[in-house]
Amino acid sequence: MDDHTLENRTVLVTGSARGVGRELLVATAERGADTAVHYHTSADAARDVAETASERGPGDVMTVQGDVTDPDSVDGLFSAVESELGAVDVLVNNVGDFAPSHWDELEFETWNRVLETNLNGTYLCSKRALETMRDGDRDEDDYGRIVNIGYASSEKGLVSPVNFPYFVAKAGVLMFTRMLAADTQDDGVTVNAISPYVVENSDEFPEELPRDRPASFDDLMQPLLFFLDPDSGYISGENIEVDGGWLPEHV
Repeated sequence: MDDHTLENRTVLVTGSARGVGRELLVATAERGADTAVHYHTSADAARDVAETASERGPGDVMTVQGDVTDPDSVDGLFSAVESELGAVDVLVNNVGDFAPSHWDELEFETWNRVLETNLNGTYLCSKRALETMRDGDRDEDDYGRIVNIGYASSEKGLVSPVNFPYFVAKAGVLMFTRMLAADTQDDGVTVNAISPYVVENSDEFPEELPRDRPASFDDLMQPLLFFLDPDSGYISGENIEVDGGWLPEHV
């Protein structure tokens, strides 16, 4: 992969005020993209990320608030980005709550929040982004990219009584990724997924980790930048697992 630039691209990473989303957004800013730092309630953190992105890249940077589970809010946040930075060329669907408790101990509100933020948020933001990504004829130099964040082994039917709605939602995200890739193949748009296992900022760490460490933020940036490369225009519907070779069957 060459050191391609993202200049003249507008990038929106949902949930980019903290954690993985923050690092992925800053990585695109460093490549020259105009970037939108999305947050729901973390306004101060989002402003800090915007400042970092401005320091590290030449592009324009903004913060934008919105609830990715609400259609009107999603429309509003995209409209705000379009007004200030232009149409979104790259969408990274990163928002997704986690509930590491036994399924029958979860409040119904928590169950719904996990499903809605991971799956419904990915659906709503992708649908809204495609209103402009599909607009007009695109070629390899004028492309749309959607990258969804999954979870390692979800497409293999990984399931557990603990954190069950998260696994269900992430399996749905990967199915949605494949479907949307097929549905956008004539639009100059690619849709792919990145599925980590344990990342360096995770809340909990198992006793044994693949390669004796969690995935670093840099490990996640590699597939992201690969998917955003103009030369990756024929690669769509794919899922790259960033898990160090983890086999859940051996746990």
